[in-house]
Amino acid sequence: MTTAHRWVAVDFGGPEALRCLDSDVPDPGPGEVTIGVRAAGMNPADAKHVAAGQDRGSLPLAIGYEVAGVVTAVGPDAELASGPGTVGDEIVAWQVTGGYATAITVPATDVFVKPPALTFPEAASLLLAGTTAAELLHTSKARAGDTVLLHGAAGAVGVSVLQQARHLGIHVVGTASPANFEFVRRYGGTPVEYGAGLLERARAAAPGGIAAALDTVGGDEAADVSLALVPDRDRVITIADAPRARAAGYVFIGASNPASGPFRAGERVRILRLAADGQLTVPMAATFPFEDAPAAFALLTSPHPPGKIALIND
Repeated sequence: MTTAHRWVAVDFGGPEALRCLDSDVPDPGPGEVTIGVRAAGMNPADAKHVAAGQDRGSLPLAIGYEVAGVVTAVGPDAELASGPGTVGDEIVAWQVTGGYATAITVPATDVFVKPPALTFPEAASLLLAGTTAAELLHTSKARAGDTVLLHGAAGAVGVSVLQQARHLGIHVVGTASPANFEFVRRYGGTPVEYGAGLLERARAAAPGGIAAALDTVGGDEAADVSLALVPDRDRVITIADAPRARAAGYVFIGASNPASGPFRAGERVRILRLAADGQLTVPMAATFPFEDAPAAFALLTSPHPPGKIALIND
């Protein structure tokens, strides 16, 4: 057993609730590996995980769902999800628990060889957003030649949707602020400004019609415009507004949808292959040293430039 540092939430809230603790990392048992974490991906789901209003008996909460690093120990009968693994392999792991750590022991079935084209921070930021984007496109039934409306095109999930849609031959009209229009264009989308008049701008950007709508931001504007443009509510998909989806009869995907977890797990290999082939990249907004997790968490939960945020262990 070794000792690692890990960040936990000792209360509900924001960065002020984070504490760095020493933690024992168990030796890997059957079917497990230990990872020396080089980078921990940060996601909005991390903030939701420690948001107020939950059972205080669950505290302290380990944080972080995806990491990249190096295998430091292999348990009996352990084989990575991508095949045989050995000490020294550079890997990516998702979905794990407690990724804001310098080392972690996890099931080998959640561990894959890292695409060489990706840095550790990029690899640690690939799979949660990438598999979510894949599920949005899959659930929408969009096909080559279709045009879809994407709310939040400059976000982490949004930019993965843009790239995966381009690979599939699907055109995307994506909402963004004018400051992020060039970012959206870089990844193959046609940007439109959100706010008053969005319905008319989206129609003008897609004269052939909108086949499906994908919502990564939530809110009444996204829902109202999507429903006005897409008559088939099975092709209006949100990851951000489950209550409105239930009330209006369109589709929510995410933690409370029993189909989401298995689908996303099954997509990991394909997402990694796209990244290895250079067809899926991970733009980074910022990286922070491991000890600066509270500052990174503050940026995560604030408006920030497009791209992912990661903690790094040198």
